[in-house]
Amino acid sequence: QVQLVESGGGLVQPGGSLRLSCKASGIIVSVNQMSWYRQAPGKERELVARILNSGRTTYLDSVKGRFTISRDNAKNTVDLQMNSLKPEDTAVYYCNTVTLQHYWGQGTQVTVSS
Repeated sequence: QVQLVESGGGLVQPGGSLRLSCKASGIIVSVNQMSWYRQAPGKERELVARILNSGRTTYLDSVKGRFTISRDNAKNTVDLQMNSLKPEDTAVYYCNTVTLQHYWGQGTQVTVSS
């Protein structure tokens, strides 16, 4: 059974940093596509960053140069390092993977506010 558990969210001031972590079980992160999505109040869920089994990464245009997705194969985790955070980054962030179906974590709240 696939399970994804996010951690690392919280309240941060504009310009600050947070690191989100997604602990996976039931899959191996190094051989699966792993993604981070976010959903702000009243908005649709959007893809923030993705890492393929090849290691290739893609990012939402608005986070390029500020966010970095990475994986730790030994820990079987996928992290999202978020720097230079802006109020518009405020959202619930979800870890995702796809095998025969989509799997989602429970989400972690990120709030960027002074």
